[in-house]
Parts: sequence; structure tokens; C-alpha cells
Amino acid sequence: MTPPLARSIRSLAIVAALAAPLAPARALVGAAPDSRFADRVAMVLIRGGDSAGFCSALVLGPRILLTAAHCLRPLRDLAVHYRDAAGAAVIIPVDAAIAHPRYRADAIQARVESIDLALIRTARPLDPRFVAAAIGDGEPPAIGAPAIVSGYGAAREGDWSSGGTLRSVTLAVREPASTVLIWAADPGGREAGACNGDSGAPIWSADGSTAIAIVAWAQATHGRGCGGLTQGPLLAPLKGWIEATERRLESAR
Repeated sequence: MTPPLARSIRSLAIVAALAAPLAPARALVGAAPDSRFADRVAMVLIRGGDSAGFCSALVLGPRILLTAAHCLRPLRDLAVHYRDAAGAAVIIPVDAAIAHPRYRADAIQARVESIDLALIRTARPLDPRFVAAAIGDGEPPAIGAPAIVSGYGAAREGDWSSGGTLRSVTLAVREPASTVLIWAADPGGREAGACNGDSGAPIWSADGSTAIAIVAWAQATHGRGCGGLTQGPLLAPLKGWIEATERRLESAR
């Protein structure tokens, strides 16, 4: 099993690169630019010691975002990143974070169920261009249904420099059917899917209107790596907790 997609790199150069002028870059494997989601997805920068990395996140409100719980670090080591209308880097500290109570960092080793989900709050509001994403209700999508992944992650395993631009790719829901998790992959078997930096990236409904899950884990088409099978928790069963936690974070600020 591939480790979570928020693996760190051994240099703070990634933060400097993100602050530099915007340059063409790929994100996700097999993906293409998609401006539909630019007002609902941001990046979460992670640092610690001499290492740094990033995740993706779904915007729920002016200061609240949803990401993967394994992306969390001490608050001083977290920040939300995006670019303003002029293309300049904006970095906002995170001042609160709450992981789902059923998240288990050792879930893979312990072979137990884990809800890899967390909400974070920024120290000040995001740019007004951001809007709250809609979270889907109802039953999980059927096997074979299209699902769109949009994230800032790398285009190739371990190549963080290929990330940093929001792109999306359409996958298809695949077995096993679950009321807790979604699995998705390219229906034709090509290399396509989440990669490093896509943890917390939203998985959208076929029409892109609602977020149905977030990315927590991925695997290459032929084993270890990324850009193949993409997996994460479904949001509809967790909507009550998400909304209650959002209210908690908003009332405590």
C-alpha cells in the first residue's frame, strides 16, 4: 500500500517555488487544467524541521477548509496557499485544526478503519473570490459513475516540482462498493489519478457541482506509486460532523 500522499520532501525549496511567479506546471497524473474549481480548492503548505510539502483542500467558508487528517501538523507548521488575481502568492497561517475522531494514523499497519478527514481554520479570511463548496447528499455514486478529482499534486511520483497548478481528471468509480470510502480509477486503465500533494483534494460528482469525497490514498496502476487507484472517505455520511465542526471553529474564533 502506498503511504499517504502528503509525504514531505527534504527541502524548503518547495515553499520558495510556490512563492515565485506562476509558471506552467502539471498536477495530478494524466490531468488537464480546469478553471471550474479554482474558487473552491486551495493548497495547504506543510513544514517541519528541514522538510516541507503540501496537500490540497476544499473550501467550506471564508476561513474554513476541509483536507485529509494525515496532512495535519502543529499549527505553526501549517499554512493555506493560493494566488491572487495578479498571480502573486498568498500564504495565510492556520490557527485551528480538528481531525475526525475516528482518524487513525496507524490504520494501515493496524488494519483498522480510519476516517482520514480534518477541518482547518485560517487566521484571516481567504480572498473573496473563494466560495463554499457544496457537499453531496444521498447514496454513494454507482460503480462505473464518473468522478472528477481536482488537486494541486504532482504529475509524477516524487516529483514535487511538477505540482502546484490546479488540474482535474475524470475517473470512474470502481469496486469495491462502500458506504464509507470511494475507489476510482481510469476506466480504460491508463495512468491517471491522484499523486503526491493531492491528499485532501476533492472528488466531485460527474457534473462537478458537489464534492462527494476527498483524496486520502493512491496507488499506481501496477503497484507502488501513484496515478492509478484513488481512494478517500465519502462526505455524505460525514456531513453532520463536518457541519458541526465548522460551526465549532467559527464560534471559537
